[in-house]
Amino acid sequence: MMLMGIVLPVVMSGVSTALSAAERARNTAQAATLGEAKLAELVATGQWGLTAGGGDFSPDFPQYRWVCQTATRDFGAVEIILQVSWIERGMERSLLLSTIAYENQELTGILQ
Repeated sequence: MMLMGIVLPVVMSGVSTALSAAERARNTAQAATLGEAKLAELVATGQWGLTAGGGDFSPDFPQYRWVCQTATRDFGAVEIILQVSWIERGMERSLLLSTIAYENQELTGILQ
């Protein structure tokens, strides 16, 4: 009986830690999937050209929010940075994703 009193709390602590790690992995993988899809959408539609944007992934995943920012890089390149955030066990977690896109070039100056 005394052995179970020593072993049982250790086992329960291990199970709790494993469940917490599994939840964190699931949430991070979901955030990465949602973020990659949103980043691809922003690049494909050209909406990243707006100074800043944000929202959530309603109606399917309203607990995940996103914010988009841009940073100018060399040679007409723009880095698009997407932050996906969610609440996990009372704490805010986030994941950053980024890609490089090029600004649209005006052809009028080239054709003259």
